[in-house]
Amino acid sequence: MNRLKKIMLVVLLVSSASVFSQNKEDALSDAQITSKATLEMDFKTVLKHTLPKVVDMMGGEDAALTLLESTFDTMKAQGFKFEKADIISVSEIVEEQGQYRCVIEGYNQMKMANQRIKSKSYLLGIYNETDGFWWFLEAKQLKNKAMLDMVLPEFKTSLDIPDDDVEVEQIED
Repeated sequence: MNRLKKIMLVVLLVSSASVFSQNKEDALSDAQITSKATLEMDFKTVLKHTLPKVVDMMGGEDAALTLLESTFDTMKAQGFKFEKADIISVSEIVEEQGQYRCVIEGYNQMKMANQRIKSKSYLLGIYNETDGFWWFLEAKQLKNKAMLDMVLPEFKTSLDIPDDDVEVEQIED
């Protein structure tokens, strides 16, 4: 095989791998990994898949880990328990403003004291081309203009981002 054909083959393989990793299946897989990590209180994995600007706003990875651990320890001591954290669906992936993006629909069920909280919520997924995995951000934060300007300045999207739906029911222990 001549040199030009070898170069073209390498370019084709590299670009194919890049396109492959930006598909819905990988977004779904990374969202499921993050969801499972949340249930297992594996905050290192959760932070790996959190948009870096959000982690920076929390004071960096070490401070974010400490904050998440102490917050969940306190909540756990007060009877909080994650019962479910499921990923329901992934939207089509769009390329806009130099990023590959999608919306992830999730379902969380939590218990605290005598209440069960059921929440359908949404994440914005942004593909991390450098490291080859998806970052996520609570989509409801996009509706807070001040927060949006800090995390994703000049953000515009064609994606439909629904409002979260939360239901609280009284339960007996």
